[in-house]
Amino acid sequence: MGTNRFDTPRGPSQRQLRVGELIRRNLSEVLARGDVHDPDLTRWVITVSEVRMATDLKVATAYIMPLGGKGQKEALAALRRNKGELRHQMSRDMTLKYAPDLRFQLDESFDRMEETRRLLQDERVQRDVANGREDDEPQA
Repeated sequence: MGTNRFDTPRGPSQRQLRVGELIRRNLSEVLARGDVHDPDLTRWVITVSEVRMATDLKVATAYIMPLGGKGQKEALAALRRNKGELRHQMSRDMTLKYAPDLRFQLDESFDRMEETRRLLQDERVQRDVANGREDDEPQA
């Protein structure tokens, strides 16, 4: 039985990565310029850390975080409420065949990074790392 190229789990294609980065930049610029006239949305400085594209490039999931991490739920609700206007503003600056549907998620990578940093500073982990270095030294 032959294998189908869609059966193997792989990462995003080069095209998905390029389009995702293009959308991330355009979305960041639209938010920074304040092109969407919603007072709830202009209250926050929003960081767009990543945009992941669907395989057909018709859905873009933007991972966002308000500056300082405060008002996450409200900022997310404001973005979701204005996604049609954001899509329209972005499509004017891009030369894609389709303007992708925008979806917004909170970026939790900052929280995971802080948790990892905290775990690495734990004294038990430091002790284990030090013991591992001693075991790696060559025996004479």
